[in-house]
Amino acid sequence: MHVHWIDQYRRGASPVHRLDARIKLTLTIAYILVASLTPTGTWLAYGLLFALVVGATLASELGVLLVQRRALVALPFALAAITVIFSTEGRVLLTLSLGPWRLQATEPGVVRFLSILLKSWLSVQMAVILAATTRFPDLMAAMRSLRFPRILVAIISFMWRYIFVLVDEAMRLSRARDARSAVRPGLKSGGRIPWRARVAGGMAGNLFIRSFARSERIYHAMAARGYQGELRTLTLPHLALYDAGIGLAVIAYLAAVLVAGIVL
Repeated sequence: MHVHWIDQYRRGASPVHRLDARIKLTLTIAYILVASLTPTGTWLAYGLLFALVVGATLASELGVLLVQRRALVALPFALAAITVIFSTEGRVLLTLSLGPWRLQATEPGVVRFLSILLKSWLSVQMAVILAATTRFPDLMAAMRSLRFPRILVAIISFMWRYIFVLVDEAMRLSRARDARSAVRPGLKSGGRIPWRARVAGGMAGNLFIRSFARSERIYHAMAARGYQGELRTLTLPHLALYDAGIGLAVIAYLAAVLVAGIVL
């Protein structure tokens, strides 16, 4: 396989890298839950959550730019909530006329939209830190240790393992198409748009057939080796006292942030 850019893990020896994967996964889920449950417009709580994720970024030694660049993936999804600016009742800040429609931006709508944007941004940052400091096998072992549904862990595990194979297969199909396609001088690509669409459709169908056939062979090979719906691994080591202490301290901090957000 020649595809490595999908893997988000960054090797390192930082305190976050050395932290037990079960603790990191638990803290990430707790952080996202607290960010989601924090009431709208509680800027102090958002500031405390931001301070925590900045501390985790510095402790992980990943670099602020790396985390922020990867966290931009949340922006398009968060912008889908922009309609709450015009659909929430309250004091009108701005009126826009779009043909026969009149859109009124309200103060509660702006506050709600900014809250959704901040929550998404903070949550994705913590997920990025988890993915960049935890090897995927360790993450799967942590999920099994925390009693995640076995079928869910199996689906995620197989999806991750074979997405590299599928992307590599798609790259081979693309190279084969380029090797059999002639391009006239002065043109960037050969053929008209309908022809290129037909070729792309054929490649997609070919990739689906190859993937389906390969999945059947993989399943029969694993069933012949005793696979029963769960990948067997060695027993995880006992949780260190240091890791447990870090986990309890961060959980207490998150609980205090949530209480402060509700009270304030």
